Parts: sequence; structure tokens; C-alpha cells
Amino acid sequence: MKRLLTLLFLFMISALVPFGCSSQGANQQQVLSIYNYASYIAPDAIAQFEKENNVKIQYDTFENSDALYAKLKQGNPGYDVIFPADYMVKIMAKENLLEPLNINNIPNHKNLDDKYINQTFDPGNKYSLPYQWGTMGIGYNLKVTKGEINSWASMFDSKYAGKIAWQDDARYTFAGLLIYLGFDPNTTNPEEINKARDLLLKNKNLIAAFVPDTGQTMLDQGEVNLTMEWSGDIFQVMKENPNLRYAIPKEGTIIFSDNMAIPKGAVRKELAEKFINFILQPEVGAKISNFTHFGSPNKVAIDKGLIDPQDLKNPQIYPKPEVFAKMKFLEDVGKATALYDRAWTEVKAGAGK
Repeated sequence: MKRLLTLLFLFMISALVPFGCSSQGANQQQVLSIYNYASYIAPDAIAQFEKENNVKIQYDTFENSDALYAKLKQGNPGYDVIFPADYMVKIMAKENLLEPLNINNIPNHKNLDDKYINQTFDPGNKYSLPYQWGTMGIGYNLKVTKGEINSWASMFDSKYAGKIAWQDDARYTFAGLLIYLGFDPNTTNPEEINKARDLLLKNKNLIAAFVPDTGQTMLDQGEVNLTMEWSGDIFQVMKENPNLRYAIPKEGTIIFSDNMAIPKGAVRKELAEKFINFILQPEVGAKISNFTHFGSPNKVAIDKGLIDPQDLKNPQIYPKPEVFAKMKFLEDVGKATALYDRAWTEVKAGAGK
């Protein structure tokens, strides 16, 4: 999620607005502080909200939900809207790090598809509403592979030795490994987690790097030939590189839902809810999905034909039902998180990446 132009745009916004500003400025504008992934929102959507509401947006970025959690765990430094992943919503709500939403201030929640709301990680959407969704799969260079790939097994093919990247994220990388091994990606069985660890260590010589959500850039620049990466990230670089492809592995994979939430202690809660309601407008939601190439949870946007037809017809972005059936959300595994952390530490030490 790291397009140069988008980062430049967001840097300009940040440079113009000092963090933590209140409405007491020369132009009496409020500042809405957002914490999200880079290149995960259409820049003109930000400009539109600012203009319509006479506010400025301070947009800070994180690399993954663990980084988001670590930041907020220490106390809210001034953010009003955050974008945690599905399983992280449950963790943060349990630890009292989120404000309950006033759904009356967010009437556009009615535009959402039923299958993306009332999920087990947030029953009744008390703390969050869906923003974008997508899948974790394999980005690859068709010019190198000489044909399409469709399996996690490709990530262990010796002909790509030294040109394979995995996510620098314990839960997601282990999820792919566990699915490939035929296990539940949310297992709490230490033997299964260790088998996933051992598989990665056995193939450590094939690994070029563990990447913090930059696999698409390495793939685009030819530094790797295969990378575990998010669907939309690969589709963004595919627009400029016709040799690149994305595959949902046949064994199954992780589906994710990133969500909009308000962190505990947010001082501009009503403005934050107004922003969430703005994002859930069909036209705005479609604008964002057409920019990111991730799936839209906004049913009205789809029904109105606002989503890019090429994306909507692409089964790697909007999978068919039989593929959907093989995908799972990550879940909070509670105390078993320590098992994943320990196995991941051993992988990083043993693989030396």
C-alpha cells in the first residue's frame, strides 16, 4: 500500500497540519486525526471531506495491525479514526481501547452488505464498521514463472530460490503455512504451529526477505519473483507492470476485513462518526475501492454500478462462492498468541532475514 504519489499527497497534508491541533486556528478549522495504512484511501476522498466539512485531515500511517495496537496500547496520542483488522477489533474492544459507535450518527451503515457486518469479531458492530476487504495470496512475475500458479506449494519451489518473500507478520504468514499443511489458520495446537515453523525453516534458503507490506514493490522492481501479499496491493502495481499476476491459492487463504473504529479517548468523536458516515456513501466507497482495488463492502455502491467493472468481474478481487468457502478470517487466539510469537522468533532467528 505504498504508492509514491499517494505518500507525497499525504505528506503534504501532514506538513500543513500540526498533529494534535484543535479548532483554534486562524481559519477555525478542526483537525481530524486518522491512523491508517499508506495508500489505502483515494486522495480526492480526503479533499472532498475537508471541503464539505471545513476541516483538515491529519493522516498518519502504520504497517500492520500489530503496530496500530502497540501505538494505542500505550494510550491514544490524539487519533480520532483508526483502521484495525478484523481480529484486532476484538482484541482492542476486549482491552477497552475502542469507543462504542453511535450508530444513529452513521445512517449510511445501511448501505453495507449483510455478509460483512455483524461478524464474530464485533457482534452488532458495536465498535466498528467495515471499510475494505480482500484476500492474502501470491503475487508473481508471469515472465519468470512462464505460466499461472495457483498453490502455496509455489512458495517452496526451489527454482525460485532467493526470490521469494513472505509477510513480516507472524499471524498472516503462519496462516498461509497452516492452510497449506491442512490445518486451521487459527489453531491453538502447538504441534501444528511448530510444523508450520519447521516448514519455513526447512526452506529458509529460498527466502529473499520477510517484508512489511512492501512485497508488491519488490515484485515490481524484480527483487523477488513471488511474494505473499494482499490482493489490492498487487493489483495496484499490475496497472503499470503487465508481467505481474495475483493468485488466490487453491488450498484456501485468509480473507480480511479492515474496519473503521474510534479509539478510546478520541476528542472529536462526533466528527469521527461523520467521517465514517461519509466513507459509507456509495459514491465515496466506490471511489476508494476503485483506487485501492480491494473489495467493497458497500452493497449499494455495487448495485448502482459504481465499482470499476473490470474489478467487479475479476474473480481474484471478488471471488466466486466456491472460492469464498475456502477462506477464513483470522481470529483472536488468546493465550496461544504466545505460541505464534515464540515460533516466529525462532523463524526469524533461524532464517536470518
